[in-house]
Amino acid sequence: MIRNLQCLEISGYQEMKVRMSCAGLRNLLQGLCYSVRYYSKHSCLQTVCIYSKIKSKQCCILDCACSTCTHRTLPPGSILPWRCFSCKEGTKIPSKRKQNASITTSDLSYKNLLKSEQENWNDISARYKAMTKRIKEKLEELHNKYTFNLGSPRIRFGENVYFEENGCVFLSKADVDEENGDILFSTEDLGFSDAFIQRIRISPDQRYMAISLKSENSEEAACVIIKLGHFPVVEKVIPSVFSFEWAANDVLYYTSQKNLKCQNVFMTTFTNRKHTKLVYTEQDARFFVDIYCTKDRRFLTINSNSKTTSEVWLVDCRHPFKSPALVQARTKGVIYHIEHRNDELYILTTYGEPAEYKLMKAPVAASGKENWQLVYALEKKTKLVDLEMFSDHCIMFLKNAGHLYLNVISFSSHSVQSIKLPTWACEFELESQPEHTTSTCYFQLTSPVHPPKRFAYSFKENNLIEQAVQEVPIITNCHTTRLLAKSKDETLVPITVFHNMNSKELHRKPLLVHVYGAYGIDLNMSFKEDKLMLIEEGWILAYCHVRGGGELGLSWHKDGCQHNKLKGLHDLKACIMLLHELGFSQPKYTALAAASAGGVLAGALCNTAPELIRAMVLQAPFVDVLNTMMKTHLPLTIEEQEEWGNPLADEKCMKYIKSYCPYQNIKPQCYPSVFITAYENDQRVPLTGVLRYVQKLRKAALDHASRTSEKGNWVPNIILDMRASGSHCDSSWEDSLKEVARHLAFLNKELQVCHLQHHSKPCK
Repeated sequence: MIRNLQCLEISGYQEMKVRMSCAGLRNLLQGLCYSVRYYSKHSCLQTVCIYSKIKSKQCCILDCACSTCTHRTLPPGSILPWRCFSCKEGTKIPSKRKQNASITTSDLSYKNLLKSEQENWNDISARYKAMTKRIKEKLEELHNKYTFNLGSPRIRFGENVYFEENGCVFLSKADVDEENGDILFSTEDLGFSDAFIQRIRISPDQRYMAISLKSENSEEAACVIIKLGHFPVVEKVIPSVFSFEWAANDVLYYTSQKNLKCQNVFMTTFTNRKHTKLVYTEQDARFFVDIYCTKDRRFLTINSNSKTTSEVWLVDCRHPFKSPALVQARTKGVIYHIEHRNDELYILTTYGEPAEYKLMKAPVAASGKENWQLVYALEKKTKLVDLEMFSDHCIMFLKNAGHLYLNVISFSSHSVQSIKLPTWACEFELESQPEHTTSTCYFQLTSPVHPPKRFAYSFKENNLIEQAVQEVPIITNCHTTRLLAKSKDETLVPITVFHNMNSKELHRKPLLVHVYGAYGIDLNMSFKEDKLMLIEEGWILAYCHVRGGGELGLSWHKDGCQHNKLKGLHDLKACIMLLHELGFSQPKYTALAAASAGGVLAGALCNTAPELIRAMVLQAPFVDVLNTMMKTHLPLTIEEQEEWGNPLADEKCMKYIKSYCPYQNIKPQCYPSVFITAYENDQRVPLTGVLRYVQKLRKAALDHASRTSEKGNWVPNIILDMRASGSHCDSSWEDSLKEVARHLAFLNKELQVCHLQHHSKPCK
């Protein structure tokens, strides 16, 4: 396992009902992700992203890494999908001093605007209340039907098994009833009732346990170190920690987080001579630092990553006090990630041509890129989703032409076996793997409308086995179609379409289109109850894999970022037009869903081709690109320049961003109806930008309506739902459920879908 890049922003207000694996290099290309993992009320571990919006009631996370359960973390050189921008600007308490009169006026205006939008939402929300309630009840019913108790990940040390449930960490003996386990830690008992467990690390000798705790409304976590024994006690609490690993029995390395940045690595010891020492500092503001322990626990890696370049330092776990050793100095445009096996480093890297991922190796003592030897190179237009290292094998999880594959590399026979997975599958999730010496790799397959199914690949038997651990209801009435739309420059853009096989007259059915197209991140296509509900109600779902995303490899992302951003917009237009041409709905029954950076393409489509859709739902959308990228005092602006460009240093870049920026291109015309959810605690997308966008869009729509005297002129609904609770990343179970229900209620009314409205007469 290299490292986890779970979670990722995905398009649409989707819920990620994903059984989270704690192992593997998850979505390397999908970005440097601050993965958030939740247990459902049935204790199923899931990954939660921005707008993965039906989450568990038990907001507990377990990200475990130790002798038998490895963790996923952030990859060097990848993109943090929702590392967008801070919204702190404009929210300061007004000063009474005269010289700050302009700030006071600005802040008062901002607060008045907030109040105005809140009052507007209170007036409007009543019209959706009844339908929201019905949809919420239906989603709860589906959740209970399709969520299975697979148990939380287990961390096994010999006869000891550690696991988390309901905010408590338990210790039990292997092959013994876990109900008799001992409680080692309880968030509630220790006064952390408003926090959830995000990550657990057990020291090699099992004398210490490190836990990170995070609340829903905060980006930063605290690391709590527990000294284990007959009476576990809190040894230390370290605030503002992002990642941490045990380098030795009583030596913990961790990264500190400040203003959404991680640039310092510390080492702290728990011997008689306790001390904390700064080990590494990153000077370049474009880089983000995390730490990770190789699967065989031989090395701890310090990974410094920008969106295009990475650098790794090794800490020898046998000599944890020695200075870290550099693997390869950062080279612009070269990304690499490190694992270890048999005194050799295995390097997943973009080094060499073509600039796609390759698996290479080098001796530990001679780790420079001049000594890197090719082990395996991906085929063209193939996406590496995940990678897991074992003692004698390596498994690559791949996407090619919309299908999923396993490539099993044997280090002993120097062979590669490729296994095509079931055609219905759209996503895989690795499960927590035991020791790297194990002979079986477990994972799950899923799609937006197919609950996860468990599979195992046996190295000994050399075959794939479907696990019948628990009966999974079979979804038989949904048809999956994979299409290719020809974009403006003749590039073929993949589309994945789902619809009810029993549906007739598809051109009259409502269509929900999903888009993202940024940071090399794939659209999330794991199981979600709300998607299944829509299929049952006759909707068509379409996922547009436009450039800027990562579905076809690194080049697909590169061809849709910076000065190529408009290609993603052209792709989206081509996809929607093809769907309509083929008889999948029509504009007046079509809606578009996007979130965060996906709001750029969605907002741009509204400005340039509003006639293609009737409604749009956006969650925490990034819609004011130009103004945000001009403000370098925001904590993430500099590191985001590798995705959007630097308008301050390049006039051409400024003009180009202005040409597609949603806020900059609003004009009086007939817009679709828009429902936007934003969060007051969002530190990544400025709330001020969302407010400005809503005000300007609403004014433009009203101006157009007032200028046209046509009878029955339609005025779109422009609605902003500002949430005081939750943030860009987290919301409670109830808040998430209500949010999805509100979105669907809005879409049903705007598209005049009658079957959920309980109308006795047909919709007009």
